[in-house]
Amino acid sequence: MSTASPPPVIVQAADEGRRLDAFLVKAFPEYSRARLQRWIAEGQVRVDGLWLSAAKRLRPGQRIQLHIPPPPPMGLLPEALPFELLFEDEDLLVVNKAAGMVVHPGAGNPRGTLANALLQHVQDAPHLSEAFRLGIVHRLDKETSGVLLVAKNESTLASLQRAFANRVVKKTYWALAWGCPPREGSFHTLYGRSPHNRLKFTARLKRGRQAVTHFRVLRQYSKLCQLELGLETGRTHQIRVHMSEAGFPLLGDKLYGGSQKNKSLHLQRQALHAWKIAFEHPRTKRALLFEAPLPEDLRTEAEAWEASETSPLP
Repeated sequence: MSTASPPPVIVQAADEGRRLDAFLVKAFPEYSRARLQRWIAEGQVRVDGLWLSAAKRLRPGQRIQLHIPPPPPMGLLPEALPFELLFEDEDLLVVNKAAGMVVHPGAGNPRGTLANALLQHVQDAPHLSEAFRLGIVHRLDKETSGVLLVAKNESTLASLQRAFANRVVKKTYWALAWGCPPREGSFHTLYGRSPHNRLKFTARLKRGRQAVTHFRVLRQYSKLCQLELGLETGRTHQIRVHMSEAGFPLLGDKLYGGSQKNKSLHLQRQALHAWKIAFEHPRTKRALLFEAPLPEDLRTEAEAWEASETSPLP
């Protein structure tokens, strides 16, 4: 299996003479320069179909394709961990991920992840084995709950990756945010890793990738509101960043919540839930819609704020 690679980028006149590695840093700010240089050396970057060195100077009109290689095997082991399954057939699974569960093993989280649990669930399908972790088509932050798609074979994985890249998968989130934006609207911004804090992302950039978030107010209170949010792009932390930098940080967000990060009534995580997902089944072409019910901790938090209001706005 291979991970999803971004679409090709074309060198513009403003980038004439720029080094290949410097161009990639600008075009793909979510990856470090060292990683991009390693991928260049490994032949994962092609310029007009050719391998070039990191120091090669570029010309306008050149077409650059970045192929993101699969991560090295991590000794993924099946584990009998509980998780909620919303749907399963021979091609894919739809999971309701619990808040606090990491999707993939990584530094600090070698076991106890959703990938470990899913491998146990499908251990009778030996062709998945070590590579199964790559069948998870998209990601959710550790503390974000909700619906997640998992491919059970390579053709399904490739088809769903194309659907995400072409923005035909409709993802809808639920959130509680401090303050309240207009009744509905959108954020259209550039996006990338923060130059001041490598753990954070930002839309306050002069160069970066496009990020688009749509929002609609579901319920407004004196201090916060319930929101429905739709993603056109799936950048890391996108909703959290867009809401925070617009002045409406998510309730309980320890990274982007600023002075409001610990002021929830009961919640121990950011108030963000992947609520619904709509897509076309890769094989049957049937339109599918799945909804992950709002978990108890978010329901309790919303009910507590509603109970605290003497006259909540309609």
